[in-house]
Amino acid sequence: MLTLPNLLTLSRILTVPLLVALLWPAELGARWTTGYTLAFALYCLMGITDYFDGYLARAQGTVSKLGVFLDPIADKIMVGAVILMLAATRDIAGLHIVAAMIILLREIAVSGLREFLAGLQVSVPVSRLAKWKTTFQLIALGALILAGAVPQFPFVQMVGIATLWAAAILTLITGWDYLRVGISHMD
Repeated sequence: MLTLPNLLTLSRILTVPLLVALLWPAELGARWTTGYTLAFALYCLMGITDYFDGYLARAQGTVSKLGVFLDPIADKIMVGAVILMLAATRDIAGLHIVAAMIILLREIAVSGLREFLAGLQVSVPVSRLAKWKTTFQLIALGALILAGAVPQFPFVQMVGIATLWAAAILTLITGWDYLRVGISHMD
């Protein structure tokens, strides 16, 4: 159970409170670029561990049920926490909250749907489009964190918002794909 890939996944979960703490002063109204800079570095490190836990598990032949269970949970915890903090700090604000809500709601709905389908012993593989959705999502959130570290470069914020909307659109498409599969297995 305590293989390197699983430890990397667990480290992502355990690091989320630190990531939130680094962004917290901005929620209180203080612009703390150092916090954003450290949060961005930590976020990138978390993304790297996300890549390597899966890569190592497959390469070493140590894919485990615990890893398969924890990896998507770690991703959803990280994404959910970052979206909530960026909304609290107003780095995501106005109409852009809609894109963030689409992403959050889809993550919750798909998790529930996967749990339901698992009870029916139906597996729903991750599509290529869903991987693109995740990529856009991670780029968007990383760019929005980085924008707080470098407020003198407003284009970073624009990139973050644009990719957030791209992720939201892909989220709707892939969410519908999962829902279609789920509905076909419901009585």
